[in-house]
Amino acid sequence: MDIATLIGLLGAVAVVLVTVLMGGEPLVFINAPSLTIVVAGTVMVVLMKFSLSQFLSAAKVAGKSFTSTQEEPEELIEKSVELAQAARKDGILSLEEAEITNTFMKQGLDLIIDGHDQEVVKAILSKDMTMAVQRHLQGQKIFKAIGDVAPAMGMIGTLIGLVQMLSTLDDPSQIAPAMAVALLTTLYGAVLSNMVALPIADKLELRSAEEKRNKSLIIDAIGGIQDSQNPRVIESLLLNYLPQSKRVSGEDKANA
Repeated sequence: MDIATLIGLLGAVAVVLVTVLMGGEPLVFINAPSLTIVVAGTVMVVLMKFSLSQFLSAAKVAGKSFTSTQEEPEELIEKSVELAQAARKDGILSLEEAEITNTFMKQGLDLIIDGHDQEVVKAILSKDMTMAVQRHLQGQKIFKAIGDVAPAMGMIGTLIGLVQMLSTLDDPSQIAPAMAVALLTTLYGAVLSNMVALPIADKLELRSAEEKRNKSLIIDAIGGIQDSQNPRVIESLLLNYLPQSKRVSGEDKANA
């Protein structure tokens, strides 16, 4: 569970609810026509931009913004050095019995154990990484589209409400409901866009960058292992994926 996403979402909702409750009667902020215009309207417009299967997958994709399943790069570096040491000592085939939880790393090792050329292994793994990034980009686009469309639907609802209000100026009892539609649709659109859709899109972009970094690290590690490079050299190469403050080699840890 990504605690930052959960805290941010719940905190934003809490701030809005507290503000609403402090202002008086909260039920005045509930308006069915406004919700219909913003929610249903946004769904319909976004459906025009994507296929049905892509849109329906959005909920599953959104779940990745609340979970953090990526391993830390430090763990991958440590495991890569361990595998490199085993391969250098007992040969590549000894890695067949290695316990590996990362499926991408396991895929790479299986390829080199099967005897594929280094160029072939790198090409397969790089293609896997590229396609994963493209799939993630699709999910980001859906939520960015929701973030763009929701305020626009809110503005459309506001214009509808204003037209209704102006057409009923001779009936004061109809002015308040029309004004509610005009104002609340703008509110709903802004909330859906800025508190839900755009933050999820940004977090999905972060998750994609993390996965791309990890897979790129693994590709370099697999290449070094297949090339029988010294484990210390492989570690030095992989440490470049870390910020300077975290670049501590295994040898430095042992001496600490």
